[in-house]
Amino acid sequence: MTTYEAGNYDVIVIGAGHAGVEAAYAAAKRGASTLMLTMNLDMIAFMPCNPSIGGPAKGIVVREIDALGGLMGKVIDKTYIQMRMLNTGKGPAVRALRAQADKPLYIQEMKRLLENEENLTLRQAMVEELIVENDEIKGVITETNAIYRASSVIITTGTFMRGRVIIGDISYESGPNNQRASVKLAENLEKIGFDLVRFKTGTPPRVNNHTIDYSKTEIQPGDDNPQHFSYETTEAILDQIPCWLTYTNEGTHEIINENLGLSAMYSGMIKGTGPRYCPSIEDKIVRFHDKPRHQIFLEPEGRNTEEVYVQGLSTSLPEYVQHKIIRSIPGLEEAEIMRAGYAIEYDAVVPTQLWPTLEVKKTAGLFTAGQINGTSGYEEAAGQGIMAGINAASRALNKESVILDRSQAYIGVLIDDLVTKGTSEPYRLLTSRAEYRLLLRHDNADLRLTDIGYNLGLISEERYQRFLQKKEWIDQEKDRLKKCQLKPNDKLQAMVEEVGGTRLKDGIKAYDLLKRPEVSYAFIEKVTPSDQELPFEVKEQVEIQVKYEGYISKSNQQVERLKKMENKVIPEGIDYDDIGGIATEAKEKFKKVRPLSVAQASRISGVNPADISILLVYIEQGKVAKAANR
Repeated sequence: MTTYEAGNYDVIVIGAGHAGVEAAYAAAKRGASTLMLTMNLDMIAFMPCNPSIGGPAKGIVVREIDALGGLMGKVIDKTYIQMRMLNTGKGPAVRALRAQADKPLYIQEMKRLLENEENLTLRQAMVEELIVENDEIKGVITETNAIYRASSVIITTGTFMRGRVIIGDISYESGPNNQRASVKLAENLEKIGFDLVRFKTGTPPRVNNHTIDYSKTEIQPGDDNPQHFSYETTEAILDQIPCWLTYTNEGTHEIINENLGLSAMYSGMIKGTGPRYCPSIEDKIVRFHDKPRHQIFLEPEGRNTEEVYVQGLSTSLPEYVQHKIIRSIPGLEEAEIMRAGYAIEYDAVVPTQLWPTLEVKKTAGLFTAGQINGTSGYEEAAGQGIMAGINAASRALNKESVILDRSQAYIGVLIDDLVTKGTSEPYRLLTSRAEYRLLLRHDNADLRLTDIGYNLGLISEERYQRFLQKKEWIDQEKDRLKKCQLKPNDKLQAMVEEVGGTRLKDGIKAYDLLKRPEVSYAFIEKVTPSDQELPFEVKEQVEIQVKYEGYISKSNQQVERLKKMENKVIPEGIDYDDIGGIATEAKEKFKKVRPLSVAQASRISGVNPADISILLVYIEQGKVAKAANR
């Protein structure tokens, strides 16, 4: 094999999906010369599954990426066809933004931003081999024998590693959307000593918009005044396109049950583990056989395409059965399938092989991010991508690494879950996974993370000054409400009763009145208007911070207690076999994960409080140092 030297970079990113683009952009913005290698430049940030961004927990991740200076929020805000805030009737901790994407336009806009980024080079190439010397990454080799050298490499291959598409009893080697699978890189990772697992995901059919009878479905419009993911977005897209809701029925379920044996999932053709929280329609029918119907959302894939994504109908049944299923659903009786649904199996890395920086423990300078780490979803991939990009650049430039903890961001929860607990199935981020979800809200991502993004060089000076102005306005308005004494006159009493409140017995501070559940900031504005017109996000933040002050204070106290545990660092040279009294399972888990702190050790599955108590005593008695000096 004749190779040639093709270039030297600080950081190389393999793959240009949602993890890859964020990784490459963050590394380049950090100041590292960055090369992004992808097998198809026309598929940058492609959405192989649902044409949407956001939703519960996931939407907050997009806001966090934007607060750090990433791309996903900016790009979806420029290319959405519909925007909706979910869970508006619930508390702020579970509210989440969700956007329907114009898939082709999303790719175009992302590619444009990357092509114009200083320090970033895009190149179409298939990486087949990593160059590793003395357990340290040195570069990569492509199928055309080009050698690219770098001190940091990030693998973001998504579901492409040894990808295999399955439809009924037909299977063939492929990545998503009939793209090439990455086979030799997977073999190379095994050779290096990576522990790989086999996972599975799937996608539903796409049908032709012209063949749908929407009169038999329920319209799902976007918000009249759409909010946005990016803190830089100033203009809304008001010309929105609706989605539509329909349902499966007994006839649909009968067709599926009659053909279960033909499903790759039930015939034994699929060996990989699928995502529990995004089951195929076959799985839903079997697991929830008592339900007479299941929701099906019809989601347009863009303004200039007639393809409609049939959300809720993911399947690996044969194509001819898919036609029967589609035509059994109200509104789809005459629908024509443009692309059949399929399942895809792929290799993923066992994520406990990673440090919290997403660097591989046994190979210095090598990072992995996205679905290769066992996650599902564009947002989870992008969140890992930006952190891998930041840390890969940090290593290449001899700068400090960044680790977000569980109280700072959903991204911190995601990465900590992966590297500490691992995952036995494609991991999906849920609000229930975050113990501090009242602190990790859609509305305050900028307050949590903008300082970090700015200090890393990912946030512009202009944007940072706007952020500081917002913080100042919030503090000033809260102070004003604390000083404003309201008298219980007839007008105020009537207004209080009108919103369902009890009459005031004495005078009250506007701040304390806002704490009442029935009182909104809009109500306070009528009673005591501010001297200046404040932006919506300032008013929103004032209301949430005042109304939930007690709960937020309790959560912050819990965080402080956790930080004491996080600050108890586990010495690098610790020999867990030397610690008497710790359960054998805990010792094995400690040796595998190699936790950096006592708090991280306590979150490892299979580790008991008693094991942590013994570990603490061992560390505090200085036995680690004694053992090292024997």
